[in-house]
Amino acid sequence: MSDDQPIIEQLRPKPARRLGLSGKLLLLTIPLVMIAEVLIYVPAIANFWTNRLNDRLAAANTAALVLDAAPSGMVPDSLARQILTSIGARAVAIKMGQQRRLLASADLPAAIDHDYDMRDMTVWSSIVNSLQLMTERGDQTMRVVGPAPGRAQFIEVVTDAKPLRRAMFRFSRNLLVVSLLIAMLTAALVYFALHYLFVRPMRRLTASLVGFHENPESSARIIVPSSRGDEIGVAERELADMQRDLVSMLHQKSRLAALGLAVSKINHDLRNLLASSQLLSDQLASVPDPRVQRFAPKLMRSLERAIAFCQSTLSYGRAQEAAPDRRMIPVEPVVAEVRETAGLAADASITWVSAIERGLTVDADPDQLFRVLLNLVRNAAQALESQPRVGAGAHQIRITGRREGAVTILEVSDTGPGVPAKVRDHLFEAFQSAGRPGGSGLGLTIAAELVRAHDGEIQLVEGTLGATFRITIPDRPVELQSIRRERASA
Repeated sequence: MSDDQPIIEQLRPKPARRLGLSGKLLLLTIPLVMIAEVLIYVPAIANFWTNRLNDRLAAANTAALVLDAAPSGMVPDSLARQILTSIGARAVAIKMGQQRRLLASADLPAAIDHDYDMRDMTVWSSIVNSLQLMTERGDQTMRVVGPAPGRAQFIEVVTDAKPLRRAMFRFSRNLLVVSLLIAMLTAALVYFALHYLFVRPMRRLTASLVGFHENPESSARIIVPSSRGDEIGVAERELADMQRDLVSMLHQKSRLAALGLAVSKINHDLRNLLASSQLLSDQLASVPDPRVQRFAPKLMRSLERAIAFCQSTLSYGRAQEAAPDRRMIPVEPVVAEVRETAGLAADASITWVSAIERGLTVDADPDQLFRVLLNLVRNAAQALESQPRVGAGAHQIRITGRREGAVTILEVSDTGPGVPAKVRDHLFEAFQSAGRPGGSGLGLTIAAELVRAHDGEIQLVEGTLGATFRITIPDRPVELQSIRRERASA
């Protein structure tokens, strides 16, 4: 199998080399220049043909004046031939009134091949006639009619077409040489101008994309934008911003992967330790001490939550939070449990203020609501601990709750330093802490995810002392069919 592999590689067709942007630009420039050449040549050769015929008519008018001034029959044939030869004609005739007078003739042809009337010649007809004359072969003759001086109606000249055809070919050759030189120079200027203005920047963008694809985690592969103000400059700046965002996102993903690996390693042992602690707490429940009886249920509840968290290997590390088990629950017991779990019940350095409406209820999962409030309260406590205490009651955490129709609104506020402006745009993203040392940046992310699972909203309230987070949780829509079934069963 290995011996056949080189033969297969040789027989496999190689991918065709694609034409680059410069080659395509060159191929596009060449036909455009050729089209411009044709557009220049066609009217130029038609104009040359028209001017030559008008020159013949002008020379014939001059000869007609000489021939007409002489008495009838007094011009010798030799002189008439010389005059006709000088103007390149075989015959010159003039029409005055109803008479048509042949002024001079020499070697008249038996038939006229072309008849041109320059008095009503249009641009299109001159183009057609000139090109037709150039494509013919042989010794054709042509009769040219034009305006005559004086009282004459018109003058006509019979002449050979071959000399005019030769002159037209010479003019075409000279025009072609000059046009090609100008076209080559113009094409070169256009090509290099477009190459330096567009092709080189596009190659730079392409090279940056290819290099970034090879190592997307390296910040050295980020393109350095130029100072151009056109669309290419905008593309460079947008590409640089996108690459920086991708590098930051990949670093964040790597950090998350490392975090998930670390959690998976410690989860097994931590779960066993918590299970042992739960067994000890079960034994404490049988102790008759009133203080033990008071705190044992709370300890057991905390251990159950911790074991559940370990069982799911850190809820944030999962692809998605579990769907909330929603029901109408009172808010005050949850707030009280949050205070005790956060260790603020016995902390005299932080004043706890609870302003919950009497009997306030919320349609939520009690465990998930507890996690939301606990994360916000711990963040507030860490913010206050980092600030020097000025006086009694300066450090304060306040939780308020009220109901507006079918919506429950909870607010957690503190008197700390607040949230810096630089982190507000990414406040609820992972690892975007509010600038406090030691913060993991996951608390607000977990809280926001749990609130959104309840179809609610969490936001930072602007213009308050310290930081205030507002949680809005609406009640679930009422299903009329289920109510009717409950009434029917009742």
